[in-house]
Amino acid sequence: MATQNRSFVILGATLIQLALGAIYAWPVFTPVLKDADWSKTETQIVFAVGLAMFALSMIFAGKKMKTWGPRKLAILGGIVLGAGYLFAGLFGATDFITLLISIGVIGGIGIGLAYVVPIAVGIQWFPNRKGMITGIAVAGFGFGALFWVKLAGSWGDLLIQIGIAKTFMLYGALFFLMIVLGSIWMKNPPAGWEPEGGIKEEERKKTTTVVREMSPKEMLRTPQFYMIFLTFAFSAGAGLMSIGLMKLYPMEALMANGFSELRASAIAGTAIAVFFSLANGLGRILWGVISDALGRRRSIIILTFTQGVFVILFTYMAGSELLLYLAATLIGFNYGGLFALFPATTADVFGLKSVGQNYPYVFLAYGFGGIFGPILGGYLGDLGNFPAAFTISGVLVLLSTLLIYFVKHVREARS
Repeated sequence: MATQNRSFVILGATLIQLALGAIYAWPVFTPVLKDADWSKTETQIVFAVGLAMFALSMIFAGKKMKTWGPRKLAILGGIVLGAGYLFAGLFGATDFITLLISIGVIGGIGIGLAYVVPIAVGIQWFPNRKGMITGIAVAGFGFGALFWVKLAGSWGDLLIQIGIAKTFMLYGALFFLMIVLGSIWMKNPPAGWEPEGGIKEEERKKTTTVVREMSPKEMLRTPQFYMIFLTFAFSAGAGLMSIGLMKLYPMEALMANGFSELRASAIAGTAIAVFFSLANGLGRILWGVISDALGRRRSIIILTFTQGVFVILFTYMAGSELLLYLAATLIGFNYGGLFALFPATTADVFGLKSVGQNYPYVFLAYGFGGIFGPILGGYLGDLGNFPAAFTISGVLVLLSTLLIYFVKHVREARS
């Protein structure tokens, strides 16, 4: 049987991740929901629950990948995600409980089922470029925010033309179709397969970073797992809080500086939908490439230190149009890099072939950060103190720099 061209793996991964990036489109719906008498905290609870279910369902997906295969798992994720958005449109597009269940719980589960597939498959097809391929594989997730936000807004004007309910249903159908199409190429390489020309010895030394493959149970006994977990959690939490508040907080800050509500809304929307989203997608690719050259641990240290500074400074930049665009770009670029660096780090430290089973446990940090960050931001926002939320989050990210600094094993655990 002929081996498929691995370039199609990149195409399939991109299609799947573009659809899964729907979770980052949530901020475009929050102004509509606020007009329907939702509190700021309620808008962030749905977002947070979606992130938590996303992370939790990845554990189940990792366990089932070996028995079901990546293709079936991706298709199941597409069905569940599509159904969640369809139900949202059919049964109460502005009702809190309905959206909590349909978008938060069902949609989050669908994303988690499919998300690990392109990463695990891609790393096995590109074993000597783990940072690069994980970056490309998840770049669509970041770029997806730009596409879905703009389609609902200025590109397609869907929220005005067809309303929020029909927008949810249309998105559900598109998510399903894109994921099913991308799943065609989601299969692992044959046993013993290597890239054309093989893996050069010096590259083999770089990629063979552990003596043996570690099972999730073995990984959970290691101290480096918990340091990596906390680093990811603090960094993801700050980024997710920034995403959830990128429309609400800058609007308040800009209006306080004399901008009209309409102008402030347009500027804040551009910050999240264009500057943050583009930088988020590019950061996934470029940080992956950078980490292949610099090493994963060193790259994470640079990323977390600069991100902590950027998040703290956001409180001083949100009220200026140009500074807001700059802040959104810097935070988005570093946030995107997390999703290239941590899957590759998991493969480096705990094993290449077991990354599909191990990374979901590392990714629980994303779910933890997704609950803590957005809800903290929404709660302090309701108290009128958005700056405190960004300062607290930024300090935690800086602390995570110290954690990853002491995880010497990240680069040194080599055979």
